[in-house]
Amino acid sequence: MTRAVALTCGEPAGIGPEIAVAAWRTLGRDLPFFLIGDPAHLPGGASHVVIDDPSEAGTACAQALPVLRHDFDGPRIPGTPDPRHAQGVIDVIARGVDLVQSGRALALCTAPIHKQALQEGAGFAYPGHTEYLAHLAGVDRVVMMLASDRLRVVPATIHIPLCDVPGALTGDLLEAVIRITHAALIRDFAVASPRLAIAGLNPHAGEGGRMGAEEARVIAPVLDRLRAEGMDLRGPLSADTMFHAAARARYDAAIAMYHDQALIPIKTLDFDRGVNVTLGLPFIRTSPDHGTAFDIAGQGIANPTSLIEALRMADRMGQARRA
Repeated sequence: MTRAVALTCGEPAGIGPEIAVAAWRTLGRDLPFFLIGDPAHLPGGASHVVIDDPSEAGTACAQALPVLRHDFDGPRIPGTPDPRHAQGVIDVIARGVDLVQSGRALALCTAPIHKQALQEGAGFAYPGHTEYLAHLAGVDRVVMMLASDRLRVVPATIHIPLCDVPGALTGDLLEAVIRITHAALIRDFAVASPRLAIAGLNPHAGEGGRMGAEEARVIAPVLDRLRAEGMDLRGPLSADTMFHAAARARYDAAIAMYHDQALIPIKTLDFDRGVNVTLGLPFIRTSPDHGTAFDIAGQGIANPTSLIEALRMADRMGQARRA
């Protein structure tokens, strides 16, 4: 088994190639990782070495960015997706999953993809990156966590209109999200006794039913049932008082009820260092918390901080899970 983290190339026309090189310049000898992609897509003059197997990454990483070669049709044009690249992007993801599932890579870190380009170029049938990873792993439910050194937060519902959240927020869904998060904190973050803070859906957590019934009808019964099993759960809490420093010190992760309730606090607290983590997979997967940034691709100004933190987190979580 290797300690190296596998980094998929993502959309070649985006900032993935240049931030991969920038991440290697920062991490170098300290954290072995390798890029799966086409060496021809790297910025001109980028220091890299083609490897034949992930086991070579540790030694190679001390000298240059290791690249596990995966040839694409056509050159990279920054800012302009090429339909010919779509199937290659999909195949690189599948190749990365195979490497982590076989133990030949410690963890998987994925550079951003562009779903429209994949749909138009290769008929990509999945709503997004995460759903495709879940399909490859053969799991029915996964959970998105946004994490940094200052906050870990999980949205129970994700990319749906706000008006649809109350209907989507069921007891079964909330229980599954809490269980997956609790298990991941123990297994992947080495938190022996996780403390979870659970937000309410409505202002002031419903204020005793005067501002909404979901807290009493959906959220509280789930928390009571799981507390009876021994879980340390606080809530439902008013979301507007959950994220200041003193409050964050009292829990290991927060469960929010919808997308912006989760993402606004972490992007306010730690915009550049937030990492997207997929919980519930049989392997570790992290990703930088940003998109392809076509508007600045190829200009050498993309900030690699989130990718660097995603690689670091993948390494820590991979070692924790193996231990």
